[in-house]
Amino acid sequence: MNFSFTDEQLMLAESARGFLGEHAGSEQVRRAMVSDAGMDLPLWQKLSTEMVWQGILVPEKVGGLGLGMVETALVMEQMGQSLAPLPLAACCQSILALRAVPDSEHCRELLSGLAEGQVVSLAHTAARPHWGAEGVAVTAVREGESWRLNGEARFVPCGHGAETLLVVAATNPGMALFSLPADQAGLLLSKAPTLDQTRPMAAAILTDAVVSADNCLSADWAESLAVVLDLTRILVGADQVGCAQASLDHSIQYVSERVQFGRTIASYQAIKHKAADMMVKVECARSLMCYAACVADEWLAGAASTRELAEAARMLASSAGDAAFFCAGTGIQLHGGVGITEEYDIQLYFKRAQATAGYLGRPHEHRETIASLLLDDGDSHAA
Repeated sequence: MNFSFTDEQLMLAESARGFLGEHAGSEQVRRAMVSDAGMDLPLWQKLSTEMVWQGILVPEKVGGLGLGMVETALVMEQMGQSLAPLPLAACCQSILALRAVPDSEHCRELLSGLAEGQVVSLAHTAARPHWGAEGVAVTAVREGESWRLNGEARFVPCGHGAETLLVVAATNPGMALFSLPADQAGLLLSKAPTLDQTRPMAAAILTDAVVSADNCLSADWAESLAVVLDLTRILVGADQVGCAQASLDHSIQYVSERVQFGRTIASYQAIKHKAADMMVKVECARSLMCYAACVADEWLAGAASTRELAEAARMLASSAGDAAFFCAGTGIQLHGGVGITEEYDIQLYFKRAQATAGYLGRPHEHRETIASLLLDDGDSHAA
Protein backbone atom coordinates (compact mmCIF):
# COMPACT_ATOMS: atom_id res chain seq x y z
CA MET A 1 0.00 0.00 0.00
CA ASN A 2 1.49 3.35 -1.11
CA PHE A 3 1.10 6.15 1.43
CA SER A 4 2.72 8.87 -0.66
CA PHE A 5 0.36 11.49 -2.06
CA THR A 6 0.25 12.35 -5.74
CA ASP A 7 0.85 15.91 -6.90
CA GLU A 8 -2.87 16.21 -7.66
CA GLN A 9 -3.81 15.12 -4.13
CA LEU A 10 -1.39 17.60 -2.59
CA MET A 11 -2.79 20.36 -4.79
CA LEU A 12 -6.32 19.42 -3.71
CA ALA A 13 -5.40 19.64 -0.03
CA GLU A 14 -3.65 22.97 -0.55
CA SER A 15 -6.56 24.43 -2.52
CA ALA A 16 -8.98 23.29 0.19
CA ARG A 17 -6.83 24.95 2.85
CA GLY A 18 -6.70 28.18 0.86
CA PHE A 19 -10.40 28.26 -0.01
CA LEU A 20 -11.59 27.59 3.53
CA GLY A 21 -9.03 29.96 4.98
CA GLU A 22 -10.40 32.73 2.79
CA HIS A 23 -14.13 32.01 3.00
CA ALA A 24 -14.65 30.11 6.28
CA GLY A 25 -12.87 32.15 8.90
CA SER A 26 -13.98 32.43 12.50
CA GLU A 27 -16.38 35.33 11.87
CA GLN A 28 -18.11 33.57 8.97
CA VAL A 29 -18.41 30.32 10.93
CA ARG A 30 -19.87 32.02 13.99
CA ARG A 31 -22.36 33.97 11.89
CA ALA A 32 -23.57 30.88 10.04
CA MET A 33 -23.83 28.59 13.03
CA VAL A 34 -26.35 30.84 14.81
CA SER A 35 -28.48 31.36 11.69
CA ASP A 36 -31.81 29.57 11.23
CA ALA A 37 -30.25 27.18 8.71
CA GLY A 38 -27.15 26.57 10.82
CA MET A 39 -25.23 26.42 7.55
CA ASP A 40 -23.49 28.86 5.24
CA LEU A 41 -25.68 28.22 2.19
CA PRO A 42 -24.15 30.97 -0.02
CA LEU A 43 -20.71 29.47 0.62
CA TRP A 44 -22.09 26.02 -0.18
CA GLN A 45 -23.27 27.28 -3.57
CA LYS A 46 -19.89 28.85 -4.21
CA LEU A 47 -18.10 25.65 -3.21
CA SER A 48 -20.41 23.53 -5.35
CA THR A 49 -19.75 25.53 -8.49
CA GLU A 50 -16.10 26.47 -8.05
CA MET A 51 -14.45 23.69 -6.02
CA VAL A 52 -16.87 20.79 -6.73
CA TRP A 53 -15.80 18.85 -3.63
CA GLN A 54 -19.29 17.37 -3.41
CA GLY A 55 -18.53 15.58 -6.68
CA ILE A 56 -15.30 13.90 -5.57
CA LEU A 57 -16.95 10.54 -4.82
CA VAL A 58 -19.59 10.75 -7.57
CA PRO A 59 -18.75 8.55 -10.60
CA GLU A 60 -17.80 10.40 -13.76
CA LYS A 61 -20.65 8.83 -15.76
CA VAL A 62 -23.19 10.82 -13.73
CA GLY A 63 -21.30 14.10 -13.67
CA GLY A 64 -18.88 13.64 -10.79
CA LEU A 65 -15.09 13.72 -10.52
CA GLY A 66 -14.75 9.96 -10.02
CA LEU A 67 -12.07 10.24 -7.33
CA GLY A 68 -11.81 8.32 -4.08
CA MET A 69 -11.76 8.30 -0.31
CA VAL A 70 -8.16 9.52 -0.06
CA GLU A 71 -9.08 12.75 -1.81
CA THR A 72 -12.25 13.04 0.26
CA ALA A 73 -10.33 12.51 3.51
CA LEU A 74 -7.86 15.26 2.60
CA VAL A 75 -10.71 17.71 2.07
CA MET A 76 -12.56 16.56 5.20
CA GLU A 77 -9.41 17.14 7.26
CA GLN A 78 -9.39 20.76 6.10
CA MET A 79 -13.11 21.01 6.86
CA GLY A 80 -12.38 19.87 10.41
CA GLN A 81 -9.68 22.50 10.77
CA SER A 82 -12.00 25.32 9.70
CA LEU A 83 -15.25 24.03 11.29
CA ALA A 84 -16.99 25.26 8.14
CA PRO A 85 -20.77 24.80 8.64
CA LEU A 86 -21.37 23.14 5.29
CA PRO A 87 -23.31 19.95 4.36
CA LEU A 88 -20.31 18.32 2.65
CA ALA A 89 -20.04 15.41 5.10
CA ALA A 90 -23.77 14.72 4.83
CA CYS A 91 -23.62 14.68 1.04
CA CYS A 92 -20.54 12.43 0.96
CA GLN A 93 -22.30 9.97 3.26
CA SER A 94 -25.33 9.96 0.96
CA ILE A 95 -23.13 9.38 -2.09
CA LEU A 96 -21.55 6.37 -0.42
CA ALA A 97 -25.03 5.07 0.44
CA LEU A 98 -26.19 5.46 -3.17
CA ARG A 99 -23.09 3.68 -4.44
CA ALA A 100 -24.15 0.70 -2.31
CA VAL A 101 -27.53 0.21 -4.01
CA PRO A 102 -28.37 -1.50 -7.31
CA ASP A 103 -27.98 0.72 -10.35
CA SER A 104 -31.20 2.43 -11.42
CA GLU A 105 -32.31 5.59 -13.20
CA HIS A 106 -33.54 7.05 -9.92
CA CYS A 107 -30.20 6.37 -8.24
CA ARG A 108 -28.31 8.00 -11.12
CA GLU A 109 -30.58 11.07 -10.89
CA LEU A 110 -29.83 11.42 -7.19
CA LEU A 111 -26.08 11.09 -7.75
CA SER A 112 -26.22 13.62 -10.56
CA GLY A 113 -28.11 16.04 -8.31
CA LEU A 114 -25.52 15.60 -5.58
CA ALA A 115 -22.75 16.36 -8.07
CA GLU A 116 -24.56 19.62 -8.87
CA GLY A 117 -24.77 20.65 -5.22
CA GLN A 118 -28.13 19.33 -4.05
CA VAL A 119 -28.22 18.42 -0.35
CA VAL A 120 -29.17 14.81 0.36
CA SER A 121 -29.02 13.41 3.91
CA LEU A 122 -29.06 9.86 5.26
CA ALA A 123 -31.63 9.16 8.00
CA HIS A 124 -30.67 5.78 9.37
CA THR A 125 -31.08 5.48 13.12
CA ALA A 126 -32.65 6.63 16.35
CA ALA A 127 -29.38 5.62 18.08
CA ARG A 128 -31.30 3.36 20.45
CA PRO A 129 -29.54 1.23 21.53
CA HIS A 130 -26.89 1.22 18.79
CA TRP A 131 -25.91 3.26 15.75
CA GLY A 132 -26.20 0.26 13.43
CA ALA A 133 -29.12 -1.88 12.34
CA GLU A 134 -30.26 -2.42 15.93
CA GLY A 135 -30.98 1.30 16.24
CA VAL A 136 -33.17 1.61 13.13
CA ALA A 137 -36.56 2.83 14.37
CA VAL A 138 -38.34 3.44 11.05
CA THR A 139 -40.47 0.59 9.74
CA ALA A 140 -41.71 0.01 6.21
CA VAL A 141 -44.69 -2.15 5.26
CA ARG A 142 -45.42 -3.16 1.68
CA GLU A 143 -48.94 -2.32 0.51
CA GLY A 144 -49.44 -3.40 -3.08
CA GLU A 145 -47.34 -1.13 -5.30
CA SER A 146 -46.42 1.23 -2.46
CA TRP A 147 -44.73 1.32 0.95
CA ARG A 148 -45.95 2.84 4.21
CA LEU A 149 -43.26 4.25 6.50
CA ASN A 150 -43.55 5.03 10.20
CA GLY A 151 -41.06 5.84 12.90
CA GLU A 152 -38.30 8.22 13.91
CA ALA A 153 -34.77 8.91 12.72
CA ARG A 154 -32.47 11.15 14.75
CA PHE A 155 -29.09 12.75 14.18
CA VAL A 156 -29.77 13.30 10.48
CA PRO A 157 -26.81 15.44 9.32
CA CYS A 158 -28.07 18.75 7.88
CA GLY A 159 -31.43 17.03 7.40
CA HIS A 160 -33.51 20.15 7.99
CA GLY A 161 -31.87 21.74 4.94
CA ALA A 162 -31.91 18.68 2.69
CA GLU A 163 -33.86 18.45 -0.53
CA THR A 164 -34.01 14.66 -0.31
CA LEU A 165 -33.73 12.14 2.49
CA LEU A 166 -32.37 8.62 2.20
CA VAL A 167 -34.33 6.73 4.84
CA VAL A 168 -33.25 3.35 6.21
CA ALA A 169 -36.27 1.33 7.31
CA ALA A 170 -36.74 -2.10 8.87
CA THR A 171 -38.90 -4.46 6.84
CA ASN A 172 -40.01 -7.96 7.59
CA PRO A 173 -37.52 -9.59 7.73
CA GLY A 174 -34.81 -7.29 6.33
CA MET A 175 -33.76 -3.69 5.82
CA ALA A 176 -34.55 -1.30 2.95
CA LEU A 177 -33.38 2.10 1.72
CA PHE A 178 -35.87 4.68 0.47
CA SER A 179 -35.57 8.13 -1.07
CA LEU A 180 -38.08 10.72 0.12
CA PRO A 181 -38.40 14.36 -0.95
CA ALA A 182 -38.21 16.79 1.94
CA ASP A 183 -41.83 17.82 1.33
CA GLN A 184 -43.10 14.23 1.46
CA ALA A 185 -46.57 13.96 3.02
CA GLY A 186 -46.25 12.36 6.46
CA LEU A 187 -42.63 13.50 6.94
CA LEU A 188 -41.82 16.07 9.63
CA LEU A 189 -38.28 17.45 9.67
CA SER A 190 -37.00 19.66 12.47
CA LYS A 191 -33.61 21.04 13.42
CA ALA A 192 -32.37 19.44 16.62
CA PRO A 193 -30.43 21.25 19.37
CA THR A 194 -26.84 20.03 19.42
CA LEU A 195 -23.68 20.65 21.41
CA ASP A 196 -21.75 21.49 18.23
CA GLN A 197 -23.57 24.31 16.47
CA THR A 198 -21.19 24.17 13.52
CA ARG A 199 -22.50 20.70 12.55
CA PRO A 200 -26.33 20.91 12.53
CA MET A 201 -28.44 17.79 12.95
CA ALA A 202 -32.14 17.14 12.42
CA ALA A 203 -34.85 14.76 13.55
CA ALA A 204 -37.20 13.09 11.08
CA ILE A 205 -40.58 11.74 12.14
CA LEU A 206 -42.55 9.62 9.66
CA THR A 207 -46.26 9.13 10.19
CA ASP A 208 -47.98 6.97 7.55
CA ALA A 209 -45.73 8.30 4.80
CA VAL A 210 -46.74 6.45 1.63
CA VAL A 211 -44.16 6.19 -1.17
CA SER A 212 -44.18 4.34 -4.46
CA ALA A 213 -42.16 1.25 -5.22
CA ASP A 214 -39.79 3.41 -7.31
CA ASN A 215 -38.74 5.20 -4.12
CA CYS A 216 -37.35 1.94 -2.74
CA LEU A 217 -33.71 2.05 -3.83
CA SER A 218 -32.89 -1.32 -2.26
CA ALA A 219 -35.04 -3.87 -0.46
CA ASP A 220 -32.00 -5.75 0.90
CA TRP A 221 -29.76 -3.16 2.51
CA ALA A 222 -28.78 -4.60 5.91
CA GLU A 223 -25.20 -5.51 4.98
CA SER A 224 -24.74 -2.31 2.99
CA LEU A 225 -25.73 -0.21 6.02
CA ALA A 226 -22.83 -1.60 8.06
CA VAL A 227 -20.37 -0.86 5.24
CA VAL A 228 -21.67 2.67 4.68
CA LEU A 229 -21.35 3.41 8.39
CA ASP A 230 -17.73 2.22 8.35
CA LEU A 231 -17.02 4.46 5.35
CA THR A 232 -18.70 7.32 7.21
CA ARG A 233 -16.46 6.69 10.23
CA ILE A 234 -13.49 7.39 7.95
CA LEU A 235 -15.02 10.73 6.93
CA VAL A 236 -15.67 11.59 10.58
CA GLY A 237 -12.15 10.46 11.51
CA ALA A 238 -10.63 12.79 8.91
CA ASP A 239 -12.71 15.64 10.33
CA GLN A 240 -11.44 14.78 13.82
CA VAL A 241 -7.83 14.83 12.62
CA GLY A 242 -8.42 18.34 11.31
CA CYS A 243 -10.06 19.33 14.60
CA ALA A 244 -7.07 18.00 16.55
CA GLN A 245 -4.58 19.79 14.29
CA ALA A 246 -6.45 23.10 14.58
CA SER A 247 -6.60 22.74 18.37
CA LEU A 248 -2.84 22.33 18.40
CA ASP A 249 -2.31 25.29 16.06
CA HIS A 250 -4.58 27.62 18.03
CA SER A 251 -2.91 26.60 21.28
CA ILE A 252 0.60 27.17 19.94
CA GLN A 253 -0.42 30.59 18.69
CA TYR A 254 -1.90 31.52 22.07
CA VAL A 255 0.97 30.34 24.27
CA SER A 256 3.44 32.05 21.94
CA GLU A 257 1.71 35.38 22.58
CA ARG A 258 0.69 35.03 26.25
CA VAL A 259 3.30 36.59 28.54
CA GLN A 260 3.65 35.59 32.19
CA PHE A 261 6.50 36.56 34.55
CA GLY A 262 8.24 38.42 31.77
CA ARG A 263 8.32 35.60 29.21
CA THR A 264 5.92 33.84 26.88
CA ILE A 265 4.42 30.76 28.47
CA ALA A 266 5.48 28.80 25.36
CA SER A 267 9.03 28.95 26.72
CA TYR A 268 8.12 26.87 29.78
CA GLN A 269 9.06 23.22 29.62
CA ALA A 270 5.70 21.98 30.92
CA ILE A 271 3.92 23.79 28.07
CA LYS A 272 6.30 22.28 25.52
CA HIS A 273 5.57 18.80 26.87
CA LYS A 274 1.83 19.37 26.48
CA ALA A 275 2.29 20.57 22.92
CA ALA A 276 4.49 17.58 22.10
CA ASP A 277 1.86 15.19 23.45
CA MET A 278 -0.75 16.89 21.27
CA MET A 279 1.43 16.61 18.18
CA VAL A 280 2.02 12.88 18.73
CA LYS A 281 -1.74 12.31 18.98
CA VAL A 282 -2.34 14.24 15.76
CA GLU A 283 0.33 12.47 13.74
CA CYS A 284 -0.73 9.00 14.87
CA ALA A 285 -4.33 9.73 13.94
CA ARG A 286 -3.33 11.22 10.58
CA SER A 287 -1.34 8.09 9.71
CA LEU A 288 -4.37 5.93 10.44
CA MET A 289 -6.53 8.32 8.40
CA CYS A 290 -4.32 7.74 5.35
CA TYR A 291 -4.35 3.99 5.92
CA ALA A 292 -8.11 3.79 6.39
CA ALA A 293 -8.77 5.93 3.32
CA CYS A 294 -6.52 3.67 1.23
CA VAL A 295 -8.33 0.57 2.50
CA ALA A 296 -11.66 2.22 1.66
CA ASP A 297 -10.51 2.91 -1.89
CA GLU A 298 -9.39 -0.70 -2.20
CA TRP A 299 -12.79 -1.85 -0.94
CA LEU A 300 -14.58 0.39 -3.45
CA ALA A 301 -12.40 -1.18 -6.15
CA GLY A 302 -13.21 -4.70 -4.93
CA ALA A 303 -9.67 -5.37 -3.66
CA ALA A 304 -10.36 -5.40 0.10
CA SER A 305 -12.83 -7.26 2.27
CA THR A 306 -15.54 -5.72 4.43
CA ARG A 307 -13.67 -7.06 7.47
CA GLU A 308 -10.51 -5.19 6.49
CA LEU A 309 -12.58 -2.06 5.95
CA ALA A 310 -14.24 -2.44 9.36
CA GLU A 311 -10.89 -2.89 11.11
CA ALA A 312 -9.33 0.15 9.41
CA ALA A 313 -12.37 2.35 10.02
CA ARG A 314 -12.59 1.40 13.70
CA MET A 315 -8.87 1.95 14.26
CA LEU A 316 -9.15 5.44 12.80
CA ALA A 317 -12.33 6.22 14.72
CA SER A 318 -10.70 5.18 17.99
CA SER A 319 -7.45 7.08 17.43
CA ALA A 320 -8.93 10.22 15.86
CA GLY A 321 -11.71 10.45 18.43
CA ASP A 322 -9.18 10.33 21.25
CA ALA A 323 -6.85 12.78 19.47
CA ALA A 324 -9.55 15.39 18.88
CA PHE A 325 -10.80 15.22 22.47
CA PHE A 326 -7.29 15.24 23.96
CA CYS A 327 -6.01 18.11 21.82
CA ALA A 328 -9.08 20.29 22.23
CA GLY A 329 -9.23 19.62 25.98
CA THR A 330 -5.52 20.26 26.41
CA GLY A 331 -5.88 23.39 24.30
CA ILE A 332 -8.46 24.74 26.72
CA GLN A 333 -6.07 24.05 29.61
CA LEU A 334 -3.28 25.89 27.82
CA HIS A 335 -5.59 28.85 27.24
CA GLY A 336 -6.41 28.94 30.94
CA GLY A 337 -9.71 30.27 32.20
CA VAL A 338 -10.49 32.11 28.95
CA GLY A 339 -10.36 28.90 26.93
CA ILE A 340 -14.00 28.00 27.51
CA THR A 341 -15.33 31.51 26.84
CA GLU A 342 -17.03 32.45 23.57
CA GLU A 343 -14.26 34.89 22.72
CA TYR A 344 -11.82 32.12 21.80
CA ASP A 345 -12.30 29.49 19.10
CA ILE A 346 -10.75 26.64 21.07
CA GLN A 347 -14.10 26.01 22.79
CA LEU A 348 -15.70 25.47 19.37
CA TYR A 349 -13.17 22.73 18.63
CA PHE A 350 -13.83 21.14 22.02
CA LYS A 351 -17.54 21.00 21.21
CA ARG A 352 -16.80 19.48 17.78
CA ALA A 353 -14.52 16.91 19.41
CA GLN A 354 -17.18 15.98 21.97
CA ALA A 355 -19.97 15.75 19.40
CA THR A 356 -18.06 13.68 16.84
CA ALA A 357 -16.67 11.37 19.54
CA GLY A 358 -20.21 10.24 20.25
CA TYR A 359 -21.35 9.97 16.64
CA LEU A 360 -21.37 6.38 15.30
CA GLY A 361 -19.77 5.05 18.47
CA ARG A 362 -17.28 6.24 21.07
CA PRO A 363 -13.54 5.42 20.94
CA HIS A 364 -13.72 2.75 23.65
CA GLU A 365 -16.60 1.05 21.78
CA HIS A 366 -14.51 0.97 18.61
CA ARG A 367 -11.64 -0.61 20.51
CA GLU A 368 -14.01 -3.28 21.81
CA THR A 369 -15.12 -4.00 18.25
CA ILE A 370 -11.50 -4.24 17.07
CA ALA A 371 -10.74 -6.66 19.90
CA SER A 372 -13.74 -8.79 18.93
CA LEU A 373 -12.62 -8.87 15.30
CA LEU A 374 -9.09 -9.88 16.29
CA LEU A 375 -10.29 -12.55 18.71
CA ASP A 376 -12.65 -13.97 16.09
CA ASP A 377 -9.74 -14.08 13.67
CA GLY A 378 -7.61 -15.85 16.23
CA ASP A 379 -10.34 -18.41 16.86
CA SER A 380 -10.69 -19.07 13.15
CA HIS A 381 -6.92 -19.64 12.82
CA ALA A 382 -6.96 -21.92 15.85
CA ALA A 383 -9.79 -23.90 14.34
